[in-house]
Amino acid sequence: MKIVHFADVHIGVENYGRTDPETGLSTRLQDFLKTFDEVVDFALKERADLVLFCGDAYKSRDPTQTHQREFAKRVAQLASNNIPVFLLTGNHDMPHVTARATALEIFRTLDVSHVYPADRLETHRIVTRSGPIQVVSVPWIRRSQLLTTDETRGLNPSQVNELIQKRLTDIIRVQAQDLDKEIPALLAGHVTVSEAVTSSEQSMLLGREHVLLKSSVALPEFDYVALGHIHKHQILNQDPYVVYSGSLQRIDFGEESDEKGFCVIDIDPSKPRGYRLYNFEFKPVDARRFLSIIVDVPANQLDPTRMIIENIHSHNIDNAIVKLIMRFKQQESGLRDADIRQSLENAHFIAAISREVEQQNQNRLVGVDASGLNPLDALKIYLETRNMSQEKTKLLLDRAQEFVAEEKKED
Repeated sequence: MKIVHFADVHIGVENYGRTDPETGLSTRLQDFLKTFDEVVDFALKERADLVLFCGDAYKSRDPTQTHQREFAKRVAQLASNNIPVFLLTGNHDMPHVTARATALEIFRTLDVSHVYPADRLETHRIVTRSGPIQVVSVPWIRRSQLLTTDETRGLNPSQVNELIQKRLTDIIRVQAQDLDKEIPALLAGHVTVSEAVTSSEQSMLLGREHVLLKSSVALPEFDYVALGHIHKHQILNQDPYVVYSGSLQRIDFGEESDEKGFCVIDIDPSKPRGYRLYNFEFKPVDARRFLSIIVDVPANQLDPTRMIIENIHSHNIDNAIVKLIMRFKQQESGLRDADIRQSLENAHFIAAISREVEQQNQNRLVGVDASGLNPLDALKIYLETRNMSQEKTKLLLDRAQEFVAEEKKED
């Protein structure tokens, strides 16, 4: 039994993109759909028994018709080939108002064959071409779904999250105990699990939310625990496997070094519980590259523009989303900005070109009695303490001499 596990598609993220003149769509939308297609193509080619999506189909809780069409088109492609598709509701799929439908609820309303929406804590029994499988669903949980107003009255946010954690842990344990031990079983969750590592930027994730202990989900009744919500792929446990598949595309520069992809697991239903999973693989996808180029420009650099451009050319910027950071020891006014931007023309998108000047404390003339020095002599000694080149020192002194001469003339 072959199972494909992925999550956090986030259709609708269009930062660092431009409009494709042929389609009128954002190039970033095309990026996200392209990697989604890689998952679908793999599942079709390998005749997957189950495709397990662990939440966050869209960026927005109110996706556009175009975004819904593109997601549904790919789900239908799998379902029409008799591949069951399990759709777990994530926090980005949940409406702000409790009474409103989730972004994935339309699949239940239309009763689409081979598609299993999951927005409640419950156990699903799914028939695949290789036999039945049980999936315990743990979608993104609102506080109101588990706790009453009376239970939370007087509690601070931390205490509320602890109560949610305990309630969720108890429900998962009950669901696990009721599983048929003769049939393979998975847990699919869109949750934050302790010990998970996040990327450095969190533009879309993780506010003040409940966190489950790893022991709450790593139960022996499960052959595999498939997780979504954290964008960084990671394996938290191996007996059973507890895995975040990660997102399919990089969202921001915090995910620059993260490898993106999906997970494939093979289960032997004939084996006893605890011995069924015999293969696990992470399959990388061709996600858009993010690249930070940091150039440290020395104080005595005669042609900083040329140095910066040579540094840019030493990187592969083709079709990447690029951020250039130029760091200077002192204020630099002679940069040829147009030439620098021209050197980045092969990038897909220039996210930023920034200058950083090192903040230095004012140097005092240590060991020098400055009371008897004229301004030019004091400036010369000061420049020597800055370790400037002779060429720059002479230039500054000549200019200072002109200012002093003009000042005397005015007096």
